[in-house]
Amino acid sequence: MSNASRLPVKLLAAVIVAVVAAFGWYSLNAKQPAPNVTFTGLDGQKFTSESLRGKVVMVNFWATSCATCVKEMPDMVRTYDKYKSQGLEYVAVAMSYDPPNYVLNYAKTRSLPFKIALDSSGELAKSFGDVKLTPTTYVIDKQGNIIKRYVGEPEFAQLHKLLEKALSA
Repeated sequence: MSNASRLPVKLLAAVIVAVVAAFGWYSLNAKQPAPNVTFTGLDGQKFTSESLRGKVVMVNFWATSCATCVKEMPDMVRTYDKYKSQGLEYVAVAMSYDPPNYVLNYAKTRSLPFKIALDSSGELAKSFGDVKLTPTTYVIDKQGNIIKRYVGEPEFAQLHKLLEKALSA
C-alpha cells in the first residue's frame, strides 16, 4: 500500500481516536444530577435533597462497624467545621445494616455537628448508585449536581480544594 493510499486510513483512525477521547472527557466531566431523595434524621425529622439546593452538600454513606468510616469521621467533622460558615451542608447517612441505637450512640458520644440520616430501607443507597462500600462520599454543587464521588477515605487536601472551588462558584 502506498503512502497516498494509507492517508485515508490514518485520517479515519485519527478521527476515531478524537471521538473516543472527546466522549471519554465528556463522560468524566459531565455533571450528574444528585437524586431527589428524602432523608430521615435521627430525631425522625425529614428533609429533602431539594431543600439543600443552593448549598454545597457532602453526602457520606457510613457505618459504625466500618473502621475507615470511624477513622475518617474526625477529619469529616473538621472539614465541616471549616466550611459550614461558607454554606457547606453535610449529611452522614448510616447504612441500612447499622442499628439505629449504635448510630445514635456514636453521634452523641462524638458530638457530631452535622445532619445524621438513617437509611433503614436501603433506598438512599440505591438512589445514589446502589452504594455498597463504605465510606462513600458525594460532593454536590449548589445546582444539585454530583461533582465528585469518593469511595474510601478522601485525600483531604484535595477535597478541601474542591470544596473551596464549589463554595466560591
